[in-house]
Amino acid sequence: MTAIALYLLLGAVVGVLAGLLGIGGGLVLVAAFAWLLPKLGVPAEAAMHVALASALASIVLTAASSTRAHHRRGSVLWPTVAWMVPGILLGGWLGSRFAIGLDARVLRWCVAVYCLVVAAQMLWSRKPGGLARTVAHAGVGYTLAGGAIGWLSAIVGIGGGSLTVPLLVWRGVEPVRAVGTSAACGMFIGVASALGFALQAPSGAVGLPGSVGYVYLPAALGVAITSVLFAPLGTRIAHAIDGMALRRTFALFLLGVGVAFAWSAMG
Repeated sequence: MTAIALYLLLGAVVGVLAGLLGIGGGLVLVAAFAWLLPKLGVPAEAAMHVALASALASIVLTAASSTRAHHRRGSVLWPTVAWMVPGILLGGWLGSRFAIGLDARVLRWCVAVYCLVVAAQMLWSRKPGGLARTVAHAGVGYTLAGGAIGWLSAIVGIGGGSLTVPLLVWRGVEPVRAVGTSAACGMFIGVASALGFALQAPSGAVGLPGSVGYVYLPAALGVAITSVLFAPLGTRIAHAIDGMALRRTFALFLLGVGVAFAWSAMG
């Protein structure tokens, strides 16, 4: 199977997962890239950074497609997005800069710990529900939260859904609107973080045709093409099966990913 075919297949899997769960696609992508890219010519010492950067670049198009669909249904709180975006852009840029300075082994530990935390949250939490209160969905607090979310998302290669959705639900936002708003924020996380990995990387960091800094465009675009197409399929499936059982199954998968990253970091 050619590299492009592998990217397209991976994008289909990630797209379905994103549609099913709203979160998790980025973590799956980072894990797959970290294993696959060294076999396709990416230098082993740069593979972890490239995995993060390319996953974040692909998230831009996937999140844009999801945002468009949610916007058409009125599920995006654009005033909240506007307050979060300045922090997200700065946090994503600084987070990518911080990640570039970390050793690949440390980055593996970061992703491992994050996978384990998300898996635990998915295994033991109940289906979220909005709080019975009215709160403001704008203000500088959202900008500060956006900065923290953007920073951490850049380090572990995600669109921030596993951080933004719980924050908004805790603040009383209806879950479906929290997911839509998170998708819009994910676009900006992807843009800021991917640009940071592209423009702040050492000269010749990857040295392959199609690479811009740590962003490997063939991988990022190949995944994005099919993830955009398959996300609606995941959404349809989500309405036909037991969502809690699915979350727990995926949590066990993430648990395995986290353990695998931790094992590789110790090797």
